[in-house]
Amino acid sequence: MSDEEITRLRIRIAELEDRIEFLYKKLGVEYIENPRMADAKLIELIKQGNKIEAIKVHRDLYNTGLAEAKSAIDDLEARLGL
Repeated sequence: MSDEEITRLRIRIAELEDRIEFLYKKLGVEYIENPRMADAKLIELIKQGNKIEAIKVHRDLYNTGLAEAKSAIDDLEARLGL
């Protein structure tokens, strides 16, 4: 692939990202991260011993209440054997 083709693809990707961002704003919706990626963030926080931050992140990602987020983090922590 030539440098010119790569440049054209990068420009096209940027245009498509702009369009997607416009649509999100126009429709009043937010991008929800891939759950597997979100879980990886939560797992890392738990492994670091930062359970409170993991609960906060869970609440933000999944729009849950404190009790529900704490329960989910406790369950995840148990599954990890921590």
